[in-house]
Amino acid sequence: MSRSSLAKYLANSIAPRSKHRRPTGLLHIARLPTFAVVTAILVSGCAGSQPYRLQIDRSIQAVSQSSRVSEVVLHYTVSDTPRALEILSKRNVSSHYLITDETPPRVYQLVDESRRAWHAGESEWYGRTSLNASSIGVEIVNQGPVEQGWEPYSEHQIEALVLLLRDIVARHQIHARNVVGHSDIAPQRKQDPGPAFPWKRLADAGIGRWYDETKAVQLTRHYQRDGLPSVSDIQKKLRRAGYAVPDTGVLDKATRRVISAFQMHFRPASYSGEPDAETIAILDALP
Repeated sequence: MSRSSLAKYLANSIAPRSKHRRPTGLLHIARLPTFAVVTAILVSGCAGSQPYRLQIDRSIQAVSQSSRVSEVVLHYTVSDTPRALEILSKRNVSSHYLITDETPPRVYQLVDESRRAWHAGESEWYGRTSLNASSIGVEIVNQGPVEQGWEPYSEHQIEALVLLLRDIVARHQIHARNVVGHSDIAPQRKQDPGPAFPWKRLADAGIGRWYDETKAVQLTRHYQRDGLPSVSDIQKKLRRAGYAVPDTGVLDKATRRVISAFQMHFRPASYSGEPDAETIAILDALP
């Protein structure tokens, strides 16, 4: 019998009898106020069944696991520090870290690394899309394109960035090829961190991917002598390097934007998007 049914049964059993019959025996003794009996039954029923309290045992950890973070994406803010902080903390965009242009720079953590920051947008790298889910975003206060070209990054900013990236890369075991710029993962719509960003400096500090410079010189001579591969082959080379590029065999605007993004990263002295011997040689000389 359920607890509610039992309570109802007892309530009916001890209801007042007709005044012409004298209650006898047990029924007379048990005649208590209805609410008292019901309360006693319910309390006695609850005494042995406490609510379940969730307890999680974390004493054993599986060896087959890894960080959710696969990439680090670098950006410039195109704004000063106060404006960048307002946008990245209060608007519909965010990053995990912000490096200011102060001396020395302040490094803000705006989003915990365990959570998704909204910095990459529509993006792709080595076939992986929607990189907000798998990346850490780092914004650097920098105006980007200015009247005289591109604003340089300060030495203090790069020093702070190197320290930050070393820590992130080590903790999450991020592959060198996955330290990228926004323009690498979204070449059709983004240019940051721009051609003024010192990718070679990061590579010299052991962060990110760089090409074999000796091999690139040799291959440049080869392509200057024997001519460039077909556009279709160039698109395949870019795809092997991680870029999302059309598979058209045509040197269209989309392909030129991808080439320009590659050049800004590895050959920033010239980033017109025009394929040339040196650009293709660098592609071939990448690890």
